[in-house]
Amino acid sequence: MVDFELLGLNFRKQTMRWSNNVDRISRLPEEIQSHILSLMPTKFAVQTCVLSKRWRYTWMSITNLNFDDKPPFCFNNLETFVDRALGLCKSSQIESFPLDFSTLCVQSVVSNWIDKAITLKVRELDIQYMLLKLPSSVFTCTTLTKLKICYGIVWMCEPAVNLPCLKTLDVEVFSNPFLNAFKLIAGSPMLKNLSLGVVCFHGKGDYIFDIPMLKRLKLHLRHSKNTNKLVLRVPKLEHLNFDGTLYSLFVMEDVSSLVEASFSFEEKPFDSLTVELLKGISGVKLLSFKKILSASPLPVFANMEHLELKGFWHFKLIPKFLERSPELKEIYIEKLEGSRWIAPKLVPAYMLAKLRTIKFLNFKWRKCDIPFFKFLLGNAKVSRTVSINLEKPSIEEEMRLGAQLLNLPRASRCCEIYFHRN
Repeated sequence: MVDFELLGLNFRKQTMRWSNNVDRISRLPEEIQSHILSLMPTKFAVQTCVLSKRWRYTWMSITNLNFDDKPPFCFNNLETFVDRALGLCKSSQIESFPLDFSTLCVQSVVSNWIDKAITLKVRELDIQYMLLKLPSSVFTCTTLTKLKICYGIVWMCEPAVNLPCLKTLDVEVFSNPFLNAFKLIAGSPMLKNLSLGVVCFHGKGDYIFDIPMLKRLKLHLRHSKNTNKLVLRVPKLEHLNFDGTLYSLFVMEDVSSLVEASFSFEEKPFDSLTVELLKGISGVKLLSFKKILSASPLPVFANMEHLELKGFWHFKLIPKFLERSPELKEIYIEKLEGSRWIAPKLVPAYMLAKLRTIKFLNFKWRKCDIPFFKFLLGNAKVSRTVSINLEKPSIEEEMRLGAQLLNLPRASRCCEIYFHRN
């Protein structure tokens, strides 16, 4: 058995009995006991072996191996404990095996742990241990359904990657994603959720995502100063998230199922790239943008019901979205800039016709904002809620703003105005 003196713990032996002196926990089926122990860190699950003879071997059937290097572990006893726990584990299949240590262990030892987890038919691997060389068995594991590989891990895909059950992949590489990341994607035919991060890439080659089963795609692309294309052939994709720098042209060859799209740019993208990007996602129902846009002309967002404009947004850009979103029901605006609101000369009949919720986040009140609010309140005929989250307001400022807004004419009799403080 595991020597608990290695843990440096004084674990007092106790029995869990209720008032009628019946040990009901011990009478539970072994499957339920193992499931309960699997919900806690492995070091605590193993400690239950000293409760009684009945509990001596129960922990060996846990399905989640969750190790950490928090006290009382130190450099030496961590390796010993993980080695023994893996060696004694008798579960027919391990559900999850996260590796997130700050302690520097021998690389070969950690690689052996991963190999052992794979022999135990692990389903989820979360590898965030820095400066680790991954064993080749990771890329031919037929039981893996979820794999996460953080930046800083040394790995090289085998010539033939075979991950037939992998559904979720979260991987971050420093430079060239074509060396490993795209090989990993190509060897995962059942992939439904993909998160790809590229820290610094200046090479050549198009990012082609030809993934027929993919439903969620999250891209983190930073410092990738190239003119290559991002080609999406993802007929079942429902959620698209992008953050970083946009230097590549999005080519939406098949995004027919796309429902939600979110973009956060570190730098203002080129106008031509933004125009093509918005055209490709014009069929979404939910759209979130963070960074000032100057895209012109905007496409018609025929299905869009929810719009989030994050960061600083100029007055002149907002009516462009309102004019081209006939089904819009909710709009969230984070911050406004510009010294003067210029209302559209002609307000189309469908503009603001279905808008119900208007929300301002981190709002700093200015006098020049009054005409903008007058336009919204005066044209949103079915609006019900205007929510304003003020940025460090004084009581006087809040009362003054409230009085000004309450005096503005409202097209909707049901519209209520709420104020919130950060």
